[in-house]
Amino acid sequence: MSVDKCNLPIGVFDSGVGGLTVLRALQDLLPHENFLYLGDTARVPYGAKSADSVIKYALQAGDALVAEGIKMLVIACNTASAVSLKSLADKYSPLPVIGVIKPGAEAACQASVNGKIAVIATENTVNGGAYQRTICSMHPNAEIIAQPCPLFVGLAEEGWTEGELVEAIAARYLEPLFAKFGDEGPDTLVLGCTHFPVLRGAIANVAGKNIKLVDSAETTAKTVKNILAESKLSNCSTQRGHVSFLATDSAKRFAAVGGAFLGVEIDPEDVKVIDL
Repeated sequence: MSVDKCNLPIGVFDSGVGGLTVLRALQDLLPHENFLYLGDTARVPYGAKSADSVIKYALQAGDALVAEGIKMLVIACNTASAVSLKSLADKYSPLPVIGVIKPGAEAACQASVNGKIAVIATENTVNGGAYQRTICSMHPNAEIIAQPCPLFVGLAEEGWTEGELVEAIAARYLEPLFAKFGDEGPDTLVLGCTHFPVLRGAIANVAGKNIKLVDSAETTAKTVKNILAESKLSNCSTQRGHVSFLATDSAKRFAAVGGAFLGVEIDPEDVKVIDL
């Protein structure tokens, strides 16, 4: 593999800024890699849209990233991973395409002791059953109950991540979900949307200390690292990699909200607005 190709960025896309939690994990584990992140902020959220629309949007995002020149595509969106992974993998083969559902399911199976696993996600991800099927394929005896939490995406995008209001909304979602498991409740809760980790503190306060919270970001980063090594695509540079940002709506808003997800400030001047 040529050095030039190894230096190409890893393309990462999400419906908005939620996928920056995945980018953050990728940067932590792969500090020498370059990244190109696309947030389809003009059409966020994907969670309540039809599968056909999500596939169309995902392919448009993929086309934009591939046109820029990337060596791998990471779908940092649970909804898009659930419904469009095959379409993207087929179109861009042999480019490696990685979603976040399988890594998240693996992390849940590793974390759970009693096999009772709760999943919170967008309406599309829950109704499509992607987490349920994937977890069952790895842990056939698991009991999985999933709950859509559509308001969480809006709260995260608005930067409302803690406090009484957020915890009250979390309680309205989680308490009936946990009750469905009976006397012995779940020991693991999957944050099945990349927006949800910024609400982690509020969700944990409601869930209680005995429930492990799992998100796919860290496990996805490990999967990416392994595939890069197997494909001989790892960047051999000793320099810190750089990240470029694309958005389909306001650069100012992307930077303001995205900084909370990425953990560092984003300069609006570093965000290029594109049409898909």
